[in-house]
Amino acid sequence: MLIGIVGKPSTGKSTFFMAATSVPVERSPRPFTTIKPNRAVAYVEVECVDKFFEKQCNPRTGFCVNSRRFVPVELLDVAGLVPGAHEGKGLGNKFLDDLRQADVFVHIVDASGSTNEVGERVAVGSYDPCNDVRFLEQELDFWIKGILDNNWIKLAREAKLNTKKNEEIITNQFSGLGMNRNIISRVLKELKLEEKPIDQWSEEERLNLCKKIRQIGKPIIIAANKCDLSTGWDNYNRLKKEFPEYLVIACSAEAEITLKGAAKAGFIDYIPGDKTFTIKTELNEAQKGAMDIMKAVCDRYGGTGVQKCLNSAVFDFLHHIAIFPGGVGKLEDSEGRVLPDCFLMPPGTTALDFAFKLHSDIGRGFIKAIDVKTRQAVGKDHALKHRDVIEIVFKKPSG
Repeated sequence: MLIGIVGKPSTGKSTFFMAATSVPVERSPRPFTTIKPNRAVAYVEVECVDKFFEKQCNPRTGFCVNSRRFVPVELLDVAGLVPGAHEGKGLGNKFLDDLRQADVFVHIVDASGSTNEVGERVAVGSYDPCNDVRFLEQELDFWIKGILDNNWIKLAREAKLNTKKNEEIITNQFSGLGMNRNIISRVLKELKLEEKPIDQWSEEERLNLCKKIRQIGKPIIIAANKCDLSTGWDNYNRLKKEFPEYLVIACSAEAEITLKGAAKAGFIDYIPGDKTFTIKTELNEAQKGAMDIMKAVCDRYGGTGVQKCLNSAVFDFLHHIAIFPGGVGKLEDSEGRVLPDCFLMPPGTTALDFAFKLHSDIGRGFIKAIDVKTRQAVGKDHALKHRDVIEIVFKKPSG
């Protein structure tokens, strides 16, 4: 599971990355502060199943607070993209290629309108952030089309010379982008290109194919960052109105960093994604003033928006489900950890798929699965549900 953080320079991408991962990275208002991509672990929230069993879990990775389980995912923060990135401007081709394996993008938009199209500082509110959404769509579309165009003559010849279906040819072409056969099949069907000979596709049809691949295969969430600045809230509402097809989330990455820092220092109780926080100790005037500002941000936006972006990316866009391995008679692993693991699995995952996820030998030796909550045995083709606890019964390999 890889979430790509994208956008033009100086919108707060690295700040968002740091807020989500707590990994310190260089931050600066200068465009192209980030050159090499930053990669680290963040967490998405799942309602833990420990309270179902009335036991306190002990995660091997991530953490759990009051039955709120935080499961690790990977975040990738690449350098800012500028108009013409697909043509190599601003080292754009390199940065786009860094994003090949991302499952979903979070587009960090400067909702305050204080950075122009190339990330240079301008007066707050003087730049229209809606331009950035259109620009990113275009850059991604033409980046994908460039991948197609680079091999177009070969693809057209291949389509003429053999009996491969369009679906297979195009899937092979875009496998490096993480596009599977189901995505390509859906795209071709929607554009009525399943049977039309590839060498007869028009330039417009090829571009539409790439647009649709981007829309379905690389979904985008808009994080309206810097919403706490003067023009941020109005621009956040404009973005929602202008782009109803997108999920637009009001966001303040700086506020999330501040709250996590205060919680780590013991000043407040705060769990990522909370809409509020509790002050634990006496604060001086400066600290109290900072916390008053944070409270105003949380009250207006329902939290900082950072955790909401991550949760939405995994569960609302990719529709992944969380599955816990466990046993009917024993929820602990060999080291005594209760419900130590939680796996994020794609929609449609079967009991057999999950067995192979645990280990190839478990998958090959699959006998049956048991729904630990209901204690019912299920077969290999049984579709799993969000927050299932599954025991796999399997035959151990001989020797």
